[in-house]
Amino acid sequence: MKFLLITLIAEKNAERPAHERFREVVDNALLAEELGFDGFGVGERHERPFFSSSPPVVLSHIAALTSRIRLFTAVTTLSLLDPVRAFEDYSTLDNLSGGRLELIIGKGNGAAQAKLFHVTADDQWDRNRESYELFRRLWREPKVTWEGRFRPPLDEAEAWPRPLQQPIRVWHGSATSRESVDLAARFGDPLFSANVTNPIEPYAELIRYYRERWAHYGHDPAEALVGAGSAGFYAAPTSQEAIETYRPIYEARIALFRRVGVEPVFPTLEDAVERSSILVGSPQQIIDKVHRYHAEFGHEAMHLQADADLLTDKQHRASLELFQSDIAPTLRRDLPSRPFPTPLLPTRPTVTAPPHDDGVAAGLPAGGAFTERPAP
Repeated sequence: MKFLLITLIAEKNAERPAHERFREVVDNALLAEELGFDGFGVGERHERPFFSSSPPVVLSHIAALTSRIRLFTAVTTLSLLDPVRAFEDYSTLDNLSGGRLELIIGKGNGAAQAKLFHVTADDQWDRNRESYELFRRLWREPKVTWEGRFRPPLDEAEAWPRPLQQPIRVWHGSATSRESVDLAARFGDPLFSANVTNPIEPYAELIRYYRERWAHYGHDPAEALVGAGSAGFYAAPTSQEAIETYRPIYEARIALFRRVGVEPVFPTLEDAVERSSILVGSPQQIIDKVHRYHAEFGHEAMHLQADADLLTDKQHRASLELFQSDIAPTLRRDLPSRPFPTPLLPTRPTVTAPPHDDGVAAGLPAGGAFTERPAP
């Protein structure tokens, strides 16, 4: 099993400066690499309360400060983007990261961002499919002649820079719709199930459908690759401690849902622990739950929430450390997965910035993870 930390860079405090939230994201990415996670992902949203409108910029900054961890998008909303511009951004990031980029694509959701980009419910899936078909060709072919519905045609077009990974692995994010599942199976691409909002059954059904369509399109069933999300995470030495610490966090989430008129699927933390993908408990409880989900999904990768949410920094770090020391080794042993690609360029040693004003004199933000960086 491979493990990712993922953030949508949500910010509930409208008064908080964006740069402080971005600093948290970068610090969490560095923590993920330090603790041995396999990947770090940044979502894409174009509406409040999210600061994740530009994943390639955020991930490029993280790429400059890390050397090993895979860099995921979660997801790249191709239904909203010009695929040529998206290719240019992500090919650039692929080069800057030494070939560590992993894309998860999807149509995205949210009425505000659809309105911002003039996308409708009637055309969003067609836009997603068409954009991916062109993006895929641009990544693989030095010159592309193409015509579609939603952007001007191309005639022997060259898009630069050429990517480092050839080809890149593209996962398809799936929440509730069969369209993304079928698109993934058609092209022989892996599937990443959201697995956040509902009980296990609808997600398991979509994954079974993915495997059916995979075989329908003539692919080897043994080559199908699945990842899955989780709805929250907090590990503690005992289940009692985990529940006691996480309860106010979960209750705050439920209160927020109800304020915006959304009735929660799991109204109590106990219900969520029992029926949802949330991972709250002792190490053995979390191991058992991941095994239970794996029996339905057959997944080889899963994500945890990267953000501390309402946990203190100390609680957040301790929980992730406990995951890596007491949970991940058992899951890696019991549920082996195919390896992620290794960086195509050599990793770089990490050096400490000169001790002048904690980096401020060098034009760097003071304190935190910004005081250490890879050598140029």
